[in-house]
Amino acid sequence: QVQLVESGGGLVQAGGSLRLSCAASGMTFSINTIGWYRQVPGKQRELVAGISRDGSTNYADSVKGRFTISRDNAKNTVHLQMNSLKPEDTAVYYCNAGTLRNKLYWGQGTQVTVSS
Repeated sequence: QVQLVESGGGLVQAGGSLRLSCAASGMTFSINTIGWYRQVPGKQRELVAGISRDGSTNYADSVKGRFTISRDNAKNTVHLQMNSLKPEDTAVYYCNAGTLRNKLYWGQGTQVTVSS
């Protein structure tokens, strides 16, 4: 089992920045990819950014150039630095971890609200 705990959400004005963190515990050695998804009411959860064990990253087109994902394997933590935030970035952000055996784990989510 892997447990994920997010932190760092909040309210920010458009153009501002926030940094989300996700701390993993449990069987962290089994984690292959870890990343962030977001969801707004009435819409499907969508991938924001992900990072693999080897450090390769991928981003949603809507956040490229504004968001940066990083991973600290020693501390079992992943961060999402969000800059130039827009009102459309408002959502609940979920940390997600995928293991080498293709099991998925989710955090409880953290609210990000960007005011115009």
